[in-house]
Amino acid sequence: MDLLLKDRRALVTGASAGIGRAIALELAREGARLVVTGRRREKLEELANDITAAGCTRPVIVVHDAMDEGYVEAVGSQSLAALGTVEILVNNAGGSRAFDLNASETQWEEAMTLNFTRHRQLTHRLLEAMIANKWGRVINITGKSEPEGINGAFSAKAAMHAWAKGLSREVGKHGITVNSIPPGRIMSDQIRRNYSPEYRAKQSEHEIPVGRYGEPEELAALAVFLASPRASYITGAVIPVDGGLRRYQF
Repeated sequence: MDLLLKDRRALVTGASAGIGRAIALELAREGARLVVTGRRREKLEELANDITAAGCTRPVIVVHDAMDEGYVEAVGSQSLAALGTVEILVNNAGGSRAFDLNASETQWEEAMTLNFTRHRQLTHRLLEAMIANKWGRVINITGKSEPEGINGAFSAKAAMHAWAKGLSREVGKHGITVNSIPPGRIMSDQIRRNYSPEYRAKQSEHEIPVGRYGEPEELAALAVFLASPRASYITGAVIPVDGGLRRYQF
């Protein structure tokens, strides 16, 4: 299926590794022109080299830390300068650190800023051009919002889902869709650091119906479809890519 993404202009945050990297690669393969951001220039250069080696247009690299005060303006202005406009925004930057009842305000502020506020701010920075063009895609890579305990990142993900749903209702008339993808156990450097092979095997056998952890490319396939004109009637959705891991009560 041709996803009709040739020459569409896209910004992918948190693109230096894992899910963000896979999404950037797949968008490039579909012909999109890219800006990729992250904190690690060397990883972004590797990504750019891989995209070029695949015969695709080399992405523009913007190195910035999402926790910096100037992040939104720097990334927004440099992306617009490079692309002219941003039609597709993939909000992927983020991170999770568990904490307990005694978590400080600083910990809470960091979690909410990194996993919610910066995404909201960057989206609104780029929304005007999408509205003017009568077309846009916002794809949020989020996470579960049903935590086992206190975790600021999970609270931020729940905020993302609520904000994205509300935003989708405001901008649908302008040809803009807003969707969220909560990953399950998707293989990454972080997964390998935090979960032993033994734990991964046990969880795969007992908790994940398809019997294994996922690969970044499997989530990227959905993200790129949602970014395409083919997905014009899907908006305000939260679509897990988790091999059936999550259980929901209604």
